[in-house]
Amino acid sequence: MDSTVLQTPIEYLKGVGVTRADVLKKELGIFCFADLLKHFPYKYIDRTRFYKIKEINTDLPYVQVLARLTNKEILGEKHTKRLVAQAIDDTGTIELVWFQGIKWIEKTLIIGKVYVLFGKPGMFNGKAQMAHPEIELYGTNNQQQIGNLTLQPAYNSTEKLKQFGLDSKGLQKLIGQLIDQHVNQIHENLPLYILNKFKLNDRVTAYRNIHFPADATHLNEAIYRLKFEEFFLLQLKLLKNKQLQTQKFKGNIFSTVGKYFNEFYHNKLPYSLTNAQKRVLKEIRQDTQKGSQMNRLLQGDVGSGKTVVALMSMLIAIDNGFQTCLMAPTEILANQHYQTINELVGDDFVEVALLTGSTSKKARKILYENLENGKLKILIGTHALIEDKVQFNNLGFVVIDEQHRFGVEQRARLWAKNNIPPHILVMTATPIPRTLAMTLYGDLDISVIDELPVGRKPIETLHLYENQRLRMFGFMKQEIAKGRQVYVVYPLIKESEKLDLKNLTDGVEVMSIEFPLPEYRISVVHGKLKPTEKQFEMDRFIKGETQIMVATTVIEVGVNIPNASVMVIENAERFGLSQLHQLRGRVGRGAEQSYCILISNHKLSRDGKIRLDTMVKTNNGFEIAEIDLQLRGPGSIDGTQQSGVLDLKVANLVNDQQLLTLVRDCVINIFEHDPNLLNPENQILHETLKSKGEGLSWDKIS
Repeated sequence: MDSTVLQTPIEYLKGVGVTRADVLKKELGIFCFADLLKHFPYKYIDRTRFYKIKEINTDLPYVQVLARLTNKEILGEKHTKRLVAQAIDDTGTIELVWFQGIKWIEKTLIIGKVYVLFGKPGMFNGKAQMAHPEIELYGTNNQQQIGNLTLQPAYNSTEKLKQFGLDSKGLQKLIGQLIDQHVNQIHENLPLYILNKFKLNDRVTAYRNIHFPADATHLNEAIYRLKFEEFFLLQLKLLKNKQLQTQKFKGNIFSTVGKYFNEFYHNKLPYSLTNAQKRVLKEIRQDTQKGSQMNRLLQGDVGSGKTVVALMSMLIAIDNGFQTCLMAPTEILANQHYQTINELVGDDFVEVALLTGSTSKKARKILYENLENGKLKILIGTHALIEDKVQFNNLGFVVIDEQHRFGVEQRARLWAKNNIPPHILVMTATPIPRTLAMTLYGDLDISVIDELPVGRKPIETLHLYENQRLRMFGFMKQEIAKGRQVYVVYPLIKESEKLDLKNLTDGVEVMSIEFPLPEYRISVVHGKLKPTEKQFEMDRFIKGETQIMVATTVIEVGVNIPNASVMVIENAERFGLSQLHQLRGRVGRGAEQSYCILISNHKLSRDGKIRLDTMVKTNNGFEIAEIDLQLRGPGSIDGTQQSGVLDLKVANLVNDQQLLTLVRDCVINIFEHDPNLLNPENQILHETLKSKGEGLSWDKIS
């Protein structure tokens, strides 16, 4: 727990004041002493060695030189005025140039004195040069002060901050002052036995050494301690919340597997379940018998059979006298789930209804009545499900698909639809790397469907450049001749002046020439169409009335057309890995061999090339997710940024996976031996949790 002193508004730190405080708040989000303390350096400049002038080259980012000043003069007029000085060592001469603060600097420079020069090296007319170097007399007392540390911290700043003297150096000065005055008021938040067991710095030492390390060893020890602390407090909060769910949120007990489940499993299921699907069903079955609310995340690659698992879980709920619902983020996806589930259960088995923004008033009235009297057992829909008019008779099981697309409040409103909170199954087709799942979903139980249904063939992926488009058209014609259908996906609807991308409008024109009527027909689907227009175009493609669907990423999730065997993605380099993988998953849903063709510009960035090479190399969604995490970082992956859960300042989910696993095991062990943190040695953790706020609002709904 931090001292209240560290919550002091930043304007009260000496040297800040109201004006500087205002700019610190706006530019860096620094509102109090603690925020400034946690504005960590983004790099450190090595001041441990001096370079000889002859060793200087422009490849070096910064150099420190010991040299005697031999000459200084102000040259030029008005706008071209500059201060130029020369300094020498025993290997050569270096020229020093200043364009600002000329008069003040010129007064401080003493010919004949030896100076420590520090700055970015350059070359001018074949001679070593340094523009605006930091310069201080050698051998003076200030040699040990901030400004000539062995490892000098560099802080992120902005142009606006620099106008107020708050460049990296200015921030360093404020932080140094804060540490000198208040660092001892930072309270320890980890138990002594943890510090000893893992050989961790105490918190005060860690904060001192991350900002002003004496050497690399001290710096690494400080970073390790603060990474450990970040992961530890995050896991402590997540696992405590998980424990609270079990204690606070009672759940309905599904004691029987009855006629609905058995009839479906033995007589209606059109194929055998994979071992992974059976395992997940068993995990859900165990959860719903415990008497506490289930909160389970179901991860499964595109086409792995998550919907069947969700349906069979819903049938168990129905066997126990409960209603169920499935909430999807878009009408297209809700429609798709409705069609899939209807096809699976058949007529006169269990009543299934669809509720979206397009549902008519008349249909809604009947739906609401059947929901309230308990006749309707499965309701599928969009966020329309959370409207106040939607009243269940006895809601017992909720499935949320692609939940990162819903806000926290939207999801929470489903919980209030029953006195005892319904069991929750969250599904995602976006494979989540293990480390991200341990943090973002650390308070949920996680199930993974890691095998595809029997008979599915891996999709073949090919990367072509724009000048190979005729080859692509030829291949599309071959597949259409076999009776197959093709998707062509574009990143934009209309041409943008800023982005040189193939756009959908142009694409349709080109394709209309290349694939003329009446032999070929094209559906066009994009986000600007009205839902009814969109559904009309989709239906034409679903029925096989059109052979090619030209679309934007609106078809990323929820379109299941087994006859579609080719996915062409234009400007593939502009899509993220996760999105490319989702799009590819729209094909390969039947027994026939399917293909994904990635069309790109010749000019590819390093990351763009890695993404496309990865897609060609593997179909494994979890492998792809790991590479995506390395390329983009955790903050960009599917809504994790908005959750606020991953507010990690020092720790890194990509590089620190081993540490995260170590810390999570440590916290699990603590809760196993002391569930309520009542042992004296864990009192500090009890206090830390209280200060952070137990049972945060997202504990049961993220």
